[in-house]
Amino acid sequence: MLIQTKAIVIKENNVGETDRLVTMLTEKAGVIRAFARGARNVKSKALSATRLFCYSEMSIWASSDKYVIREAQSIEVFFGLRGDVAKIALASYFSQLLLELAPSEEESADYLRLMLNCLHFLEKDTKPAAQIKSIFELRLLSMAGYMPAIEACVGCGAFESARMYFDVQRGEVMCEKCHVGGVPLSISVVSAMRYIIYSDFKKVFSFELTDDALKTLADISERYVLAQTGRGYSALEFYKTVK
Repeated sequence: MLIQTKAIVIKENNVGETDRLVTMLTEKAGVIRAFARGARNVKSKALSATRLFCYSEMSIWASSDKYVIREAQSIEVFFGLRGDVAKIALASYFSQLLLELAPSEEESADYLRLMLNCLHFLEKDTKPAAQIKSIFELRLLSMAGYMPAIEACVGCGAFESARMYFDVQRGEVMCEKCHVGGVPLSISVVSAMRYIIYSDFKKVFSFELTDDALKTLADISERYVLAQTGRGYSALEFYKTVK
């Protein structure tokens, strides 16, 4: 079966002298691994189109046990990421999260859209990296079935109090009166979390926070990722050392 789909490469491995094994997030088939034969040959049309973080139009042959890239034409290569170690590290962290949470063998257009938009803003420096990271983490988790219950206090139903408390293990928010433990958050941070999760995708990047609030948002979204997936990420640790 031949699959025509747009895809972004989220992992690449060299195989033999000229081949490449790539893991891609595709629009039509989710996360798949495919061979690109001769892709490392300087004359290959797939040379750049199958590189890490390249967004391409793919023609993929799918058999019962493997995928093989027949043709690949690059659409966006995100050159602006490649000269910045911190940006590459953060993009690699996004890729590792996709490998953990994005579906396989099913339509994944929303996941692809999220990745592409975050890489665009990261490349262009039009939004703070901490904001892009938080949006990617919270939106991805929500899409993958880990949406936190933050619309109101789980104890009394209060929409807000001067300070709210978020339980990263249970994914629940509580008010000052009801909380037993949890991470204290200002209402501005809770509002930003709600906006990221519930807003229309076209508007999800359209909010601003003070530096302190953005730092708190970045911290709580990261802690929520680690708690819900139950593992660490090497690219995240590297990002922290170079950002």
